[in-house]
Amino acid sequence: MGNRDRVLLEDVDRYRVMEALFEGVRVALSFRGEPYSPAYLQGISGAAFRIGGICPCAPTCTAAMDTQALPRLLGYEIDPLPLDAQGIDLSAEGAKVVARVKDEIRAGRPVLVWHAFTNAEWDVVAGFDDTEHQFFGRGSYAGLDAYAAADQMRMTRAVELCPAFGAILIGEKTGTFDARAAEIAALEEAVRHADTHKEIPSPTGEWVFLEGIQCYDRWVKDLKADPKSAASMGSRYCYGIYRSTHRAAAGFLQELSTKYPEACDSLLQAADAFVAEADALDACEPYLSWGAAMVLGPDAVEEVHRLLSLARDSYLRGIQGIRATLDVIR
Repeated sequence: MGNRDRVLLEDVDRYRVMEALFEGVRVALSFRGEPYSPAYLQGISGAAFRIGGICPCAPTCTAAMDTQALPRLLGYEIDPLPLDAQGIDLSAEGAKVVARVKDEIRAGRPVLVWHAFTNAEWDVVAGFDDTEHQFFGRGSYAGLDAYAAADQMRMTRAVELCPAFGAILIGEKTGTFDARAAEIAALEEAVRHADTHKEIPSPTGEWVFLEGIQCYDRWVKDLKADPKSAASMGSRYCYGIYRSTHRAAAGFLQELSTKYPEACDSLLQAADAFVAEADALDACEPYLSWGAAMVLGPDAVEEVHRLLSLARDSYLRGIQGIRATLDVIR
């Protein structure tokens, strides 16, 4: 509803998974009638199975595909409007992007906008008010009840943290979605990612961005060795993301169990493992969440080490179940 100066698309869904790159695609497309569940799109995008770093950029830097690739995979045309070209006038170019975003809202299409409401994540803009110079919409931790509101040019201020990626307009659906190919590719990538191995320089101790099981191992080790590491921005941000996305992994595998009856047992076993992982991560909240103590005491260190070790072992069992599934369905 609205007039030319204020337009608001009502009932745009909130984020159901705390995730920076792909849940916004689902939110935007669900408003347009697509029935995909949060777990399913987390699965085919690969986000449900990722773990990297551990560092603050890991949830956006260890993706299996870029954000634009997901709507393309589903058959949609996309029009990216980046603001990260070197030497551009951010004010002038940002105003052009804002104008394009508002045109999309008037046409009834929510828009993915980087850094619209959250910090360095893709958010969903669902409305605007030119009198107040604001966008309205959803983000992974903003606009979960009523719509979030922020200055329309906030997207340009992403440069304080990272590149300003601007906006992604999702156009018409002109292609078809090959679900089986996407599902098998996602399972194969989950295994490849989990098995990623990088050499860690020794004895210098140089820091290396790790992925999969190797990353989980270091996270567990660091929490035991340095009680202050639990309070790092990387640990706390990754914790919030992975406890949500890896629970979605279970939902994705449960959905697949009805599509691949020949692999039902292995898919459900893998799903159970990811549920156990997510449950163990949830139990880490007193130690790893944003509200946890800055320095953990000895008893807390022992408990979070136990819980995170359990989460790591459950993740590994889930990946093993995916391997067994691929042996059957490929």
